[in-house]
Amino acid sequence: MLNNDWDEVLKIVFESEGFKKFYHSVENEYNTKTIFPPKDYIFNALKLTPYKNVKVVIVGQDPYHGTGEAHGLSFSVQKGIKVPPSLKNIYKELESDLKIPAYEEGDLTYWSKQGVLLLNAVLTVEKDKPASHRNLGWERLTDYIIKTLNNKEEPVVFILWGNFAKEKQKYITNPNHLVLTSAHPSPFSANYGFFGSRPFSKTNDFLEKNGLSPIDWNLRNNL
Repeated sequence: MLNNDWDEVLKIVFESEGFKKFYHSVENEYNTKTIFPPKDYIFNALKLTPYKNVKVVIVGQDPYHGTGEAHGLSFSVQKGIKVPPSLKNIYKELESDLKIPAYEEGDLTYWSKQGVLLLNAVLTVEKDKPASHRNLGWERLTDYIIKTLNNKEEPVVFILWGNFAKEKQKYITNPNHLVLTSAHPSPFSANYGFFGSRPFSKTNDFLEKNGLSPIDWNLRNNL
């Protein structure tokens, strides 16, 4: 299904009757409504960042609900799409933190390929209806993903922005890992603790202290 080690890690979920029934309901949504991201991109985060490579997890809420935006990575949009407000604020904090100038594109695939799992808590959404698939059933899968990452011996940084993401914190109990929390980067909340939180330098400091290579957050280096 994913063609990497996540298939084995999540086998117990994917083969369960409950998940099969749930996924059938997701497919029915795609067959009867306009749902994002495109079906091939639903599990993009897991496809691009194998379990063994995960060093950082950035938890988002649900996919962008506008045409052409979502491609299965939290906070990321497809190439050529206008950078959304939350991502603009992420770029502002990145510039403040590591002096990396804001990037004009919003595709964060380069981060994914370095071990940054850009995981939304809910993996699908109906067009123009934010949070429309909340409580559809995705949370069971994404909670399980967080639990399996908590079981890793290798240190992982979990970045939880906003209350929705912070709901996952209860599953992160392994002292090997680092949890960074702050307000959400949305324009409605970024001034209440997101700006100045320095998640990017804190992440790299932690990784290097634990003998792991830091993340190159500069998206221009992927050109």
